[in-house]
Amino acid sequence: MIVVSGIQPTGKPHLGNYLGAIRNYVKLQDEAVAQGGRCLIFLADLHAISMPHDPAQLNASTLEMVATLVACGLDPARTVLFNQAQVPAHAELQWLLMGTARMGWLSRMTQWKDKAGKNREGQSVALFGYPVLQAADVLLYQATHVPVGDDQKQHLELARDIAQKFNNDFAPKSANGEEAPVFTLPEPYIPEEAARIMSLRDGTRKMSKSEPSDMSRVNLTDSADDMASKVKKAKTDPEPLPSEAAGLADRAEARNLVGIYAALSGQAVDAVLREHGGKGFGHFKPALADLLVATLGPIRDRFVELKDDHEALHAILANGAAEARALSRPTLDAAYSALGLVRG
Repeated sequence: MIVVSGIQPTGKPHLGNYLGAIRNYVKLQDEAVAQGGRCLIFLADLHAISMPHDPAQLNASTLEMVATLVACGLDPARTVLFNQAQVPAHAELQWLLMGTARMGWLSRMTQWKDKAGKNREGQSVALFGYPVLQAADVLLYQATHVPVGDDQKQHLELARDIAQKFNNDFAPKSANGEEAPVFTLPEPYIPEEAARIMSLRDGTRKMSKSEPSDMSRVNLTDSADDMASKVKKAKTDPEPLPSEAAGLADRAEARNLVGIYAALSGQAVDAVLREHGGKGFGHFKPALADLLVATLGPIRDRFVELKDDHEALHAILANGAAEARALSRPTLDAAYSALGLVRG
Protein backbone atom coordinates (compact mmCIF):
# COMPACT_ATOMS: atom_id res chain seq x y z
CA MET A 1 0.00 0.00 0.00
CA ILE A 2 1.57 3.25 -1.17
CA VAL A 3 -0.52 6.30 -0.29
CA VAL A 4 0.26 9.65 -1.92
CA SER A 5 -1.60 12.92 -1.44
CA GLY A 6 -0.90 16.64 -1.56
CA ILE A 7 -2.33 19.80 -0.05
CA GLN A 8 -1.78 23.34 -1.25
CA PRO A 9 -0.01 25.56 1.31
CA THR A 10 -2.14 28.61 0.57
CA GLY A 11 -4.41 30.32 3.06
CA LYS A 12 -5.14 29.14 6.57
CA PRO A 13 -6.10 25.47 6.97
CA HIS A 14 -9.64 25.16 8.29
CA LEU A 15 -12.14 22.71 9.69
CA GLY A 16 -13.08 21.49 6.22
CA ASN A 17 -9.44 20.63 5.45
CA TYR A 18 -9.13 18.79 8.76
CA LEU A 19 -12.32 16.70 8.51
CA GLY A 20 -12.16 16.20 4.76
CA ALA A 21 -8.45 15.43 4.32
CA ILE A 22 -5.95 15.90 7.14
CA ARG A 23 -7.66 13.60 9.64
CA ASN A 24 -7.72 10.89 7.01
CA TYR A 25 -4.01 11.42 6.33
CA VAL A 26 -3.33 10.38 9.90
CA LYS A 27 -5.51 7.27 9.55
CA LEU A 28 -3.86 6.35 6.27
CA GLN A 29 -0.43 6.86 7.79
CA ASP A 30 -1.26 4.29 10.44
CA GLU A 31 -2.88 1.90 7.95
CA ALA A 32 -0.01 2.06 5.45
CA VAL A 33 2.63 1.52 8.13
CA ALA A 34 0.66 -1.41 9.60
CA GLN A 35 0.65 -3.06 6.15
CA GLY A 36 4.37 -2.52 5.63
CA GLY A 37 3.64 0.17 3.06
CA ARG A 38 4.41 3.84 2.82
CA CYS A 39 2.58 7.16 3.12
CA LEU A 40 3.79 10.28 1.29
CA ILE A 41 2.16 13.64 1.95
CA PHE A 42 3.47 16.68 0.10
CA LEU A 43 2.87 20.42 0.14
CA ALA A 44 1.85 21.37 -3.38
CA ASP A 45 3.83 24.59 -3.68
CA LEU A 46 4.43 24.06 -7.41
CA HIS A 47 0.68 23.91 -7.91
CA ALA A 48 0.29 27.14 -5.95
CA ILE A 49 2.18 29.18 -8.56
CA SER A 50 -0.40 28.33 -11.24
CA MET A 51 -2.43 31.22 -9.81
CA PRO A 52 -1.37 34.74 -8.77
CA HIS A 53 0.45 34.56 -5.45
CA ASP A 54 2.68 36.45 -3.03
CA PRO A 55 6.09 34.70 -2.92
CA ALA A 56 6.80 35.67 0.69
CA GLN A 57 3.35 34.54 1.77
CA LEU A 58 3.73 31.22 -0.06
CA ASN A 59 6.97 30.56 1.79
CA ALA A 60 5.43 31.41 5.16
CA SER A 61 2.29 29.39 4.43
CA THR A 62 4.36 26.35 3.51
CA LEU A 63 6.00 26.32 6.95
CA GLU A 64 2.65 26.94 8.65
CA MET A 65 1.14 23.98 6.82
CA VAL A 66 3.97 21.72 8.00
CA ALA A 67 3.28 22.83 11.57
CA THR A 68 -0.45 22.22 11.05
CA LEU A 69 -0.02 18.71 9.67
CA VAL A 70 2.31 17.68 12.48
CA ALA A 71 -0.01 19.25 15.06
CA CYS A 72 -2.88 17.19 13.60
CA GLY A 73 -0.96 13.95 14.08
CA LEU A 74 1.22 13.35 11.02
CA ASP A 75 4.49 11.82 12.19
CA PRO A 76 7.53 12.70 10.02
CA ALA A 77 9.18 9.52 11.29
CA ARG A 78 6.40 7.41 9.70
CA THR A 79 5.22 9.65 6.84
CA VAL A 80 7.35 11.14 4.09
CA LEU A 81 6.40 14.82 4.49
CA PHE A 82 7.93 17.21 1.95
CA ASN A 83 7.27 20.03 -0.50
CA GLN A 84 7.30 19.63 -4.28
CA ALA A 85 9.83 22.36 -4.97
CA GLN A 86 12.57 20.36 -3.22
CA VAL A 87 11.89 17.29 -5.41
CA PRO A 88 12.53 18.33 -9.05
CA ALA A 89 11.34 14.92 -10.28
CA HIS A 90 7.73 16.16 -9.98
CA ALA A 91 8.28 18.87 -12.60
CA GLU A 92 10.46 16.58 -14.74
CA LEU A 93 7.85 13.84 -14.89
CA GLN A 94 5.11 16.37 -15.62
CA TRP A 95 7.00 17.41 -18.75
CA LEU A 96 7.57 13.79 -19.79
CA LEU A 97 3.83 13.17 -19.43
CA MET A 98 2.89 16.27 -21.42
CA GLY A 99 3.49 14.29 -24.61
CA THR A 100 0.94 11.70 -23.50
CA ALA A 101 -1.77 14.00 -22.07
CA ARG A 102 -4.25 15.34 -24.60
CA MET A 103 -5.63 18.88 -24.97
CA GLY A 104 -9.17 17.53 -25.08
CA TRP A 105 -8.71 15.72 -21.79
CA LEU A 106 -7.48 18.87 -20.05
CA SER A 107 -10.06 21.20 -21.59
CA ARG A 108 -12.84 19.03 -20.14
CA MET A 109 -11.56 19.31 -16.57
CA THR A 110 -14.28 20.83 -14.41
CA GLN A 111 -11.90 22.68 -12.09
CA TRP A 112 -10.15 24.28 -15.07
CA LYS A 113 -13.49 25.64 -16.25
CA ASP A 114 -14.40 26.86 -12.77
CA LYS A 115 -11.06 28.54 -12.00
CA ALA A 116 -10.56 30.04 -15.45
CA GLY A 117 -14.09 31.39 -15.71
CA LYS A 118 -14.76 33.43 -18.83
CA ASN A 119 -11.19 34.69 -19.12
CA ARG A 120 -9.58 31.46 -20.28
CA GLU A 121 -7.21 33.25 -22.63
CA GLY A 122 -5.83 35.23 -19.72
CA GLN A 123 -5.02 32.24 -17.53
CA SER A 124 -1.57 30.75 -17.10
CA VAL A 125 -0.47 27.68 -19.01
CA ALA A 126 0.32 26.19 -15.58
CA LEU A 127 -3.34 26.39 -14.57
CA PHE A 128 -4.39 24.53 -17.71
CA GLY A 129 -1.67 21.91 -17.32
CA TYR A 130 -1.69 21.42 -13.57
CA PRO A 131 -3.74 18.18 -13.76
CA VAL A 132 -0.72 16.68 -15.54
CA LEU A 133 1.45 17.73 -12.60
CA GLN A 134 -1.11 16.09 -10.32
CA ALA A 135 -0.74 12.91 -12.35
CA ALA A 136 3.04 13.12 -12.03
CA ASP A 137 2.70 13.64 -8.27
CA VAL A 138 1.13 10.22 -7.75
CA LEU A 139 2.59 8.20 -10.63
CA LEU A 140 6.11 9.17 -9.59
CA TYR A 141 5.87 7.03 -6.45
CA GLN A 142 3.85 4.15 -7.93
CA ALA A 143 0.94 5.14 -5.69
CA THR A 144 -1.62 2.41 -5.11
CA HIS A 145 -4.10 4.61 -3.22
CA VAL A 146 -4.85 8.34 -3.50
CA PRO A 147 -7.25 10.01 -1.04
CA VAL A 148 -9.71 12.07 -3.08
CA GLY A 149 -12.89 13.98 -2.46
CA ASP A 150 -15.73 14.23 -4.94
CA ASP A 151 -14.15 17.32 -6.51
CA GLN A 152 -10.89 15.46 -7.24
CA LYS A 153 -12.20 12.19 -8.70
CA GLN A 154 -11.91 13.57 -12.23
CA HIS A 155 -8.24 14.40 -11.69
CA LEU A 156 -7.40 10.89 -10.53
CA GLU A 157 -9.27 9.45 -13.51
CA LEU A 158 -7.10 11.63 -15.73
CA ALA A 159 -3.96 10.36 -13.98
CA ARG A 160 -5.06 6.80 -14.68
CA ASP A 161 -5.78 7.65 -18.33
CA ILE A 162 -2.33 9.19 -18.73
CA ALA A 163 -0.65 6.23 -17.04
CA GLN A 164 -2.56 3.72 -19.16
CA LYS A 165 -1.78 5.48 -22.44
CA PHE A 166 1.89 5.88 -21.50
CA ASN A 167 2.12 2.20 -20.59
CA ASN A 168 0.37 1.21 -23.83
CA ASP A 169 2.55 3.44 -26.00
CA PHE A 170 5.95 3.09 -24.35
CA ALA A 171 6.09 0.21 -21.85
CA PRO A 172 9.19 -1.92 -22.55
CA LYS A 173 8.90 -5.65 -23.20
CA SER A 174 10.23 -8.14 -20.67
CA ALA A 175 12.39 -11.13 -21.63
CA ASN A 176 9.33 -13.29 -22.34
CA GLY A 177 7.72 -10.63 -24.51
CA GLU A 178 5.26 -9.31 -21.94
CA GLU A 179 4.93 -5.60 -21.33
CA ALA A 180 6.46 -4.23 -18.13
CA PRO A 181 4.27 -1.23 -17.21
CA VAL A 182 6.15 1.91 -16.24
CA PHE A 183 3.36 3.22 -14.03
CA THR A 184 0.95 1.72 -11.51
CA LEU A 185 -2.67 2.77 -12.00
CA PRO A 186 -3.67 4.31 -8.66
CA GLU A 187 -7.00 3.61 -7.02
CA PRO A 188 -9.10 6.29 -5.30
CA TYR A 189 -9.34 6.10 -1.54
CA ILE A 190 -12.64 7.65 -0.44
CA PRO A 191 -13.31 7.02 3.25
CA GLU A 192 -17.01 6.61 4.00
CA GLU A 193 -16.70 9.01 6.90
CA ALA A 194 -15.03 11.77 4.85
CA ALA A 195 -17.01 14.90 5.56
CA ARG A 196 -17.88 17.61 3.05
CA ILE A 197 -17.93 20.72 5.20
CA MET A 198 -19.79 23.76 3.93
CA SER A 199 -19.48 27.49 4.64
CA LEU A 200 -20.90 28.76 7.92
CA ARG A 201 -22.43 31.65 5.97
CA ASP A 202 -23.89 29.64 3.07
CA GLY A 203 -24.68 25.96 3.42
CA THR A 204 -24.64 25.45 -0.35
CA ARG A 205 -20.98 26.47 -0.74
CA LYS A 206 -17.96 24.45 0.32
CA MET A 207 -15.93 25.86 3.22
CA SER A 208 -12.96 27.52 1.56
CA LYS A 209 -9.72 29.33 2.36
CA SER A 210 -10.48 31.79 -0.41
CA GLU A 211 -13.89 32.89 0.90
CA PRO A 212 -13.63 36.65 1.68
CA SER A 213 -15.38 36.41 5.05
CA ASP A 214 -13.36 34.80 7.83
CA MET A 215 -16.68 34.09 9.55
CA SER A 216 -17.44 31.53 6.85
CA ARG A 217 -14.91 29.03 8.24
CA VAL A 218 -13.35 27.76 11.45
CA ASN A 219 -9.58 28.00 11.08
CA LEU A 220 -7.42 25.46 12.86
CA THR A 221 -5.52 28.43 14.31
CA ASP A 222 -8.63 30.09 15.80
CA SER A 223 -8.80 30.61 19.55
CA ALA A 224 -11.51 28.85 21.56
CA ASP A 225 -13.44 32.13 21.78
CA ASP A 226 -13.22 32.64 18.01
CA MET A 227 -14.48 29.12 17.34
CA ALA A 228 -17.43 29.57 19.70
CA SER A 229 -18.26 32.97 18.23
CA LYS A 230 -18.25 31.68 14.66
CA VAL A 231 -20.55 28.78 15.53
CA LYS A 232 -22.87 31.12 17.42
CA LYS A 233 -23.12 33.45 14.41
CA ALA A 234 -23.35 30.67 11.80
CA LYS A 235 -26.33 31.00 9.48
CA THR A 236 -29.31 28.80 10.41
CA ASP A 237 -33.09 28.77 10.06
CA PRO A 238 -35.76 29.28 12.74
CA GLU A 239 -37.02 25.69 12.83
CA PRO A 240 -35.98 23.14 15.49
CA LEU A 241 -33.82 20.21 14.45
CA PRO A 242 -35.72 17.22 13.01
CA SER A 243 -35.60 13.78 14.59
CA GLU A 244 -34.16 12.06 11.51
CA ALA A 245 -31.80 12.90 8.63
CA ALA A 246 -34.55 13.09 5.99
CA GLY A 247 -35.79 16.23 7.70
CA LEU A 248 -32.58 18.06 6.78
CA ALA A 249 -33.00 17.59 3.03
CA ASP A 250 -34.01 21.18 2.25
CA ARG A 251 -32.16 22.83 5.13
CA ALA A 252 -28.60 23.34 3.91
CA GLU A 253 -27.25 25.25 6.91
CA ALA A 254 -28.85 22.95 9.48
CA ARG A 255 -27.57 19.92 7.58
CA ASN A 256 -24.06 21.39 7.58
CA LEU A 257 -23.94 22.04 11.34
CA VAL A 258 -25.35 18.61 12.15
CA GLY A 259 -22.85 17.08 9.73
CA ILE A 260 -19.97 18.86 11.47
CA TYR A 261 -21.17 17.58 14.85
CA ALA A 262 -21.47 14.04 13.48
CA ALA A 263 -17.98 14.13 11.94
CA LEU A 264 -16.37 15.51 15.10
CA SER A 265 -18.14 13.06 17.41
CA GLY A 266 -17.81 10.00 15.18
CA GLN A 267 -21.57 9.49 15.20
CA ALA A 268 -24.05 9.00 12.39
CA VAL A 269 -26.29 11.97 11.60
CA ASP A 270 -29.36 10.04 12.79
CA ALA A 271 -27.66 9.39 16.13
CA VAL A 272 -26.98 13.12 16.54
CA LEU A 273 -30.60 13.92 15.75
CA ARG A 274 -31.88 11.33 18.22
CA GLU A 275 -30.04 13.30 20.88
CA HIS A 276 -30.78 16.83 19.68
CA GLY A 277 -33.90 16.50 17.53
CA GLY A 278 -36.81 18.76 18.47
CA LYS A 279 -34.47 21.32 20.02
CA GLY A 280 -33.57 24.71 18.59
CA PHE A 281 -30.19 26.08 17.60
CA GLY A 282 -29.99 27.97 20.87
CA HIS A 283 -29.41 24.55 22.41
CA PHE A 284 -27.46 22.91 19.58
CA LYS A 285 -24.91 25.61 18.77
CA PRO A 286 -23.34 25.71 22.27
CA ALA A 287 -23.06 21.91 22.22
CA LEU A 288 -21.37 22.06 18.81
CA ALA A 289 -19.02 24.83 19.97
CA ASP A 290 -17.96 22.81 23.02
CA LEU A 291 -17.25 19.76 20.85
CA LEU A 292 -15.33 21.86 18.35
CA VAL A 293 -13.13 23.45 20.99
CA ALA A 294 -12.49 20.10 22.66
CA THR A 295 -11.38 18.58 19.35
CA LEU A 296 -9.43 21.43 17.79
CA GLY A 297 -8.09 23.07 20.95
CA PRO A 298 -5.19 20.60 21.44
CA ILE A 299 -4.32 20.87 17.74
CA ARG A 300 -4.17 24.64 17.96
CA ASP A 301 -2.01 24.50 21.10
CA ARG A 302 0.45 22.15 19.40
CA PHE A 303 0.49 24.36 16.30
CA VAL A 304 1.37 27.42 18.38
CA GLU A 305 4.31 25.49 19.85
CA LEU A 306 5.60 24.51 16.41
CA LYS A 307 4.89 27.43 14.09
CA ASP A 308 7.84 29.64 15.06
CA ASP A 309 10.43 26.86 15.21
CA HIS A 310 11.51 27.40 11.61
CA GLU A 311 14.68 25.38 12.01
CA ALA A 312 12.71 22.29 13.00
CA LEU A 313 10.13 22.83 10.24
CA HIS A 314 12.81 23.25 7.57
CA ALA A 315 14.51 20.10 8.85
CA ILE A 316 11.26 18.12 8.48
CA LEU A 317 10.92 19.28 4.88
CA ALA A 318 14.58 18.64 4.05
CA ASN A 319 14.53 15.12 5.47
CA GLY A 320 11.27 14.30 3.71
CA ALA A 321 12.51 15.70 0.39
CA ALA A 322 15.71 13.65 0.56
CA GLU A 323 13.66 10.48 1.04
CA ALA A 324 11.20 11.47 -1.69
CA ARG A 325 14.02 12.14 -4.17
CA ALA A 326 15.41 8.66 -3.54
CA LEU A 327 11.99 7.05 -3.89
CA SER A 328 11.20 8.93 -7.11
CA ARG A 329 14.43 8.11 -8.96
CA PRO A 330 13.58 4.58 -10.24
CA THR A 331 10.26 5.68 -11.79
CA LEU A 332 11.75 8.80 -13.34
CA ASP A 333 14.63 6.79 -14.81
CA ALA A 334 12.16 4.25 -16.21
CA ALA A 335 10.08 7.00 -17.83
CA TYR A 336 13.12 8.60 -19.48
CA SER A 337 14.28 5.21 -20.74
CA ALA A 338 10.84 4.24 -22.07
CA LEU A 339 10.74 7.48 -24.08
CA GLY A 340 14.17 6.84 -25.58
CA LEU A 341 15.77 9.78 -23.81
CA VAL A 342 19.42 9.63 -22.79
CA ARG A 343 20.33 11.48 -19.61
CA GLY A 344 23.61 11.88 -17.80
